[in-house]
Amino acid sequence: MVKVLIKRLDPAVKLPIYKTSGASGMDLMAFIKKPINIKPKTSSLIPTGLTVAFSKNYEIQIRPRSGLAAKNNISVLNTPGTIDSDYRGEIKVIIYNHGNNDFTINNGDRIAQMILSPVVKMELEETSNLPETIRGEGGFGSTGK
Repeated sequence: MVKVLIKRLDPAVKLPIYKTSGASGMDLMAFIKKPINIKPKTSSLIPTGLTVAFSKNYEIQIRPRSGLAAKNNISVLNTPGTIDSDYRGEIKVIIYNHGNNDFTINNGDRIAQMILSPVVKMELEETSNLPETIRGEGGFGSTGK
């Protein structure tokens, strides 16, 4: 277990929890004063009322909830969203309505999930040649269906 410090911006904010022992993500809930209606093919920034602090060796990823996606065509726009270890602002989630009907978010609705992930920093080494591979420069479907 890795310790993540979490702060409620209002005493009424509910803390995320793992719903089952095998869950990899904790559900984030909307913390809003009034319902937010998201029109088809548009997005809205939804506050959670939470801020966090954790080790620089990690990031928190914000991912869609599969139930919202399957049942309502609702997703996180910048999937996965990244919360960097040095960010101290409120966690907000960009919710996108891929569907053809309006979707309303109410206070306390589970809108996304957050997952703690390790971060491996890379060191760039400039070169004029890269090692050859069988695939080479082929991309965007070049390996078949």
